[in-house]
Amino acid sequence: MAFSNLFQKTVVITGASSGAGRAIALRFAREGAHLVLAARREAALKEVAAACEETGGKAIVVVCDVTDAEAVKQLAHEAFITFGGIDVWVNNAGVLAAGTFEETPIAVHDQVIRTNLMGYIHGAHSALPYFKRQGKGVLINNISVGGWFPTPYAVGYSASKFGLRGFSEALRGELHRYPEIHVCDMFPAFLDTPGMQHAANYTGRYLKPAPPVFDPQKVAEAAVALALRPRNSVNIGFMTSVLKTAHALAPALSRNATALSIEGYLKVAQPLPDTPGNVFGPVEYGTGIHGGWNSPADAEKRKKTGLMILAGLTLGWLLLAGRK
Repeated sequence: MAFSNLFQKTVVITGASSGAGRAIALRFAREGAHLVLAARREAALKEVAAACEETGGKAIVVVCDVTDAEAVKQLAHEAFITFGGIDVWVNNAGVLAAGTFEETPIAVHDQVIRTNLMGYIHGAHSALPYFKRQGKGVLINNISVGGWFPTPYAVGYSASKFGLRGFSEALRGELHRYPEIHVCDMFPAFLDTPGMQHAANYTGRYLKPAPPVFDPQKVAEAAVALALRPRNSVNIGFMTSVLKTAHALAPALSRNATALSIEGYLKVAQPLPDTPGNVFGPVEYGTGIHGGWNSPADAEKRKKTGLMILAGLTLGWLLLAGRK
């Protein structure tokens, strides 16, 4: 157990201006935590900070681009000088780019890696000295199911998420002499956040997340639970387990089926011009927790969808195995 409670514990959250980051901030505020909210959008951060203080927490805002290692180090310093330490650090800031690998500009791939992978490494590199001085701390990495299941037409994103899983595993090994410092990974399934609206899009088509999508409040609940009772990893949403199992049992089948599904969707989706989205700089739209993707579909229907996918992939794997 890391902490008996989170009252007045200092929690740093990157990517806190919308989506899962905003939900995580509000959930920690309900515990009475001291919050250090970081993102590139100052106005949106100030909205979140005000909501956190109304909820019961105390919050400061730090405008920060996680691709800048010095800016992230300054973020940690601001947390320390304001609240006297850092108890929990939540790496959450991330971007998405969709499109055929070679038709997506290489600068976009580079920035996706710098944000999603190096941004988390910058966060850990800045937080760990404080954790080691205290002898205690919880690093939470919001990775996504993309850390287990590759996404064709989002190659840079997949590379960053697979890389994060290796980063966490290696870092845990280095910290084996610090039993009260924890590295915790969250693997949520597809979420109903503004992230898809923010994405860089080089498909020429309107993007939307593949159903079923899940409430980012589940990620917020998981983050608080990990701060109180750390675990190496937690899957959020049954589809994470489904897709992880599918890739383990039949990597080629599941990967190719995903590619075919995306290609089928793109053939009929509404045409749109290419856009870099929020990859190189913030956008003004999409500051809420939810993206409006999750129609009130009933949970049982979503569960049946997942079970059907798993059953189909398992059958395909068995058929392929029988041919060998």
